[in-house]
Amino acid sequence: MTRNALRETSLPELPCVRGKVRDVYDLGDRLLFVATDRISAFDWILPNGIPDKGRVLTGISNDWFARLDFPNHLLATDLDGVDLPASADRETLDGRSVVVRKAEVVPVECVVRGYLSGSGWKDYQQSQSVSGVALPAGLRESERLPQPIFTPSTKATEGHDEAISFDFVVEIVGLELAEQLRDVSIRLYEQGAAYAESKGLILADTKFEFGLIGDELLLVDEALTPDSSRFWPADQYELGRGQPSFDKQFVRDWLSSTNWDKNSEPPRLPDEIVERTREKYVEAYRLLVGREFPWK
Repeated sequence: MTRNALRETSLPELPCVRGKVRDVYDLGDRLLFVATDRISAFDWILPNGIPDKGRVLTGISNDWFARLDFPNHLLATDLDGVDLPASADRETLDGRSVVVRKAEVVPVECVVRGYLSGSGWKDYQQSQSVSGVALPAGLRESERLPQPIFTPSTKATEGHDEAISFDFVVEIVGLELAEQLRDVSIRLYEQGAAYAESKGLILADTKFEFGLIGDELLLVDEALTPDSSRFWPADQYELGRGQPSFDKQFVRDWLSSTNWDKNSEPPRLPDEIVERTREKYVEAYRLLVGREFPWK
């Protein structure tokens, strides 16, 4: 079955800022977030997307926003009552769009790790610590940590986010807000991990973003999706190695198998890789949301 990926939306009447995945339109007192099907790897946006990826991310995020015990920026999850330009293709926007409150985004990526994986595992091998958090000796790859740790990073507009210490977060936002970010992030991770466990999944780590409206702290952007989190199938977990996950695994593996130098325009993904990646995203939706993905 041929499916088309939505790589870019167009509402020329509205101011727009495009991120790696989301097109963000200014509605005046609110914002319209549209999750496209763009996919990035190795800091490049790839020439073809993953069909319905934006709908998967939006559906999973909306479900978490309703479940997590913390205020968020979400105002509307459908566009029926939203005054959009006449040019808007509502069918294309359906399922991938939300209206949110405007907030001043806190310039820190709030990463929480419950397991030792990815860049955290690399850091641990070099220093027995992650983002300045000392850890016990002798831990193995993918091992569960004694307790979740807060390992923040910068919010990079281009390229990689850079890991930073908690002390540096204090320098950026002040002690009171830094402690709130750390404590809330760990609490939300624990809520998410407990729910994921009930669905047969391990939440290895995740990234939250927060915004401020006055003194009110809100969860913004997305929450506990395959793009912002490592979810592992619990029945395949094996200590001492990397784990299969519900994200861009097939894309990264295929790109690494080519002669692409990662410094020039990336190659187009083969149809098989696109379809297998879509299947993983859709499976994550089914497991986390608890129902079949509506767009077949």
